[in-house]
Parts: sequence; C-alpha cells; structure tokens
Amino acid sequence: MRYHQSNITVRFNEVDAYQVAWHGHYLSWMEVGRCALSLQFGLDPFQLGKLGYIAPVVALEMKYLHPARYNDELTLFTRVRGADTATLIFESIIRDSQGKKLAVGLTTHALTDMEGVLQFHLPPEVAERIQSMRSWLEAA
Repeated sequence: MRYHQSNITVRFNEVDAYQVAWHGHYLSWMEVGRCALSLQFGLDPFQLGKLGYIAPVVALEMKYLHPARYNDELTLFTRVRGADTATLIFESIIRDSQGKKLAVGLTTHALTDMEGVLQFHLPPEVAERIQSMRSWLEAA
C-alpha cells in the first residue's frame, strides 16, 4: 500500500530553545498531509461539511523518533486505514530529506452529523469516497 506524500520545510518559528522543532508542530504537519490526501478524494473538512458531516479527532497516537530542525525538508507520508465503524483512521510518517523516520502517528476521527450526532455506519457518499481513496492507495 502506498502513501500520499506532502512536503514541508521546518520554519524558524517552529523550533524551540533547544533548536529543534517543538513536538506540537508534528501534529500540525500530520494535518497538512491528512488534509492534502482527503482533498484529493472530496473528504477534506470543508468538503465533508458540504456533505453534512464533520470528523473530529477522538484519538491520537504519536511516537517521536528523531528531532527535526530549522530548515529541514520533510516529507509527510499519509494513508487511511480500514475501519469497521464510521471512523477514519489516518496513519502518518514524517521523514527527513535523507529518508530518516522522525515520527509516526495515528489520528482517529469519528464521523458525526453537523449537530454532533455520532454516525454508526458510513453514509454511502462518504463510504464511496473512502473506498476511492483506499483503492488509489492500494494501487502501487
């Protein structure tokens, strides 16, 4: 299974007093990758909202392996995992320009309607888009 790839450069305002990227920015970088992949299949937050749904983060896992530093060129690798419920689970890997794995993470998003009512089954229009995304990721 392949990953969607996005690129970013660590900005000066993202490093801390230790001259490494502050750990909270890794979550923002994961969101960049997640939104880029989702946009490609009509599932970014605004597109999902037009369908009448939102997908808030309900769980987050992050493992930091190596620090990113100012001006590092990073590649964000993102893919969606299968789920038995009305959730979206995104897997992220952040690598530097030499391919070194800096961090890995997962975000789980529960699908709700616009009033916050939890969906127990994926609506057909959302399920079709997720299936298109998964098919694209599996076609390597």
